[in-house]
Amino acid sequence: MKKPTVLISNDDGIESEGIKALWREIRKFADVIVVAPNTQQSAVGHSITVSNPIRVNKNLIDKNFYGYAVEGSPADSVKLAIRNLLKGKKIDLLLSGINHGANTAINIIYSGTVSAATEGTILGIPSIAFSLASFTDRDFSVAAKFASVISKMVLKKGLPRGTLLNVNIPAKPAGKIKGVLVTKQGKSYWDDYYDSRIDPNKREYFWLTGKMASLDKSIEFDQKAMEEGYITVTPIQYDLTDYKMLEELKDWKLKL
Repeated sequence: MKKPTVLISNDDGIESEGIKALWREIRKFADVIVVAPNTQQSAVGHSITVSNPIRVNKNLIDKNFYGYAVEGSPADSVKLAIRNLLKGKKIDLLLSGINHGANTAINIIYSGTVSAATEGTILGIPSIAFSLASFTDRDFSVAAKFASVISKMVLKKGLPRGTLLNVNIPAKPAGKIKGVLVTKQGKSYWDDYYDSRIDPNKREYFWLTGKMASLDKSIEFDQKAMEEGYITVTPIQYDLTDYKMLEELKDWKLKL
């Protein structure tokens, strides 16, 4: 039986531990192609490169071909993979991650991890984004195992066009995770500010910092469920229309 073809990308860069863990797990049942940014691209959102050339280099692991390193954003990497590097090749599934740090609630608008999956969705490929809820934990085994489980399910069942899955995994051992919940995108957000500092030349500079403002009190929402120890699976789409306001605007009878 022919193996499915899976494209893997991310925003932490092609040398990150998360993407390698995902690659090792998924290649057990699929033909895997890695196309990812050559450097860290966290929080770039869905940016694409329009004013500079994009260069691509082949990456090796143990002297064997591993993937393509793209001098651009996560969305660049996916777009370039589909339009050029893998042109004519049928991609059955796109996976983005495994990201260092959660991508939940309102913060997904900043996420390069989610944006790579979004670009796959735009181009008609079933896509899933994976994030581990820690910036320090380097054990991606639980996240990679669940990525394998849900990837096989999506390959079997498919996804509606225009919808991707955003998956967040608590940074806990397998025995400590309470289960898997299908959740809504929450309203929590990163309450950030700029810390003012002085460099050795006595010039002021600013460094972004902050903390999560957890507004969601029910585990029906992604951030709260993840905080309570559940793997969360959230179907999201990028139709940003406010349909209720759309009808109200029609009543405004706007004219020039």
